[in-house]
Amino acid sequence: MIQNAIAHPNIVGRDEWLTARKTLLEHEKELTKHRDRINAERRRLPMVKLEKEYTFEGSNGSAKLIDLFEGRTQLIIYHFMFAPEWEKGCMGCTGYVNALGDLSRLNERDTTFALVSRAPFSKLEAYKNLKGWTLPWYSSFGSDFNYDFHVTLDENITPIEYNYRDKAELEKRYGPNVVQGESHGLSVFFRLGDDVFHTYSTYARGVESLTDNYSLLDMTPYGRQEDFEDSPLGYPQKPTYG
Repeated sequence: MIQNAIAHPNIVGRDEWLTARKTLLEHEKELTKHRDRINAERRRLPMVKLEKEYTFEGSNGSAKLIDLFEGRTQLIIYHFMFAPEWEKGCMGCTGYVNALGDLSRLNERDTTFALVSRAPFSKLEAYKNLKGWTLPWYSSFGSDFNYDFHVTLDENITPIEYNYRDKAELEKRYGPNVVQGESHGLSVFFRLGDDVFHTYSTYARGVESLTDNYSLLDMTPYGRQEDFEDSPLGYPQKPTYG
């Protein structure tokens, strides 16, 4: 008899457990196949050319959005919540960056990853050093970037929108006075020569599991660039796991 039992899964014999596990495995495979279909759909999203020029400040001084690509074709930006008046970054965003694995494969697949926040660069650099991070981090202070990509909500500057819901939808869902200030998200950009295009953005819980090479590449037009993927003709592909 189990003494002082806490809440726990049902206790069964090995055969019953194996039957339940095989049933769950089928459901897991269904989820994997469904995820593959969604990723294939994402790779076929159209993209929008950015006509506005944004200015950032990074470790090498002033930079344009195209500079953040570092010469590569794809750019993933994590919108890190750090308002200009704050002394520290958001704890949730800090946890996200701490959870990031080795992202070197992104560079191998022609993709750059960077953080962007509204706080002045001096604050970002100090916080980055405190945490021991090495990722490129840029300040968008003074530009419209955060507002245009709906991660700083201020209706005096741009109409409120977050996670593709307008102010009325957000207030109906969450109540009044919650749709303002800093929010987090992740956006993807694609470069054709000197032209930059916005391909994808996700927010809220859509970001929480995007902490490794494969999940981040799945958000991009080119995907993982492996030959098991259903991608448009001409997209770069390598042997799977090759």
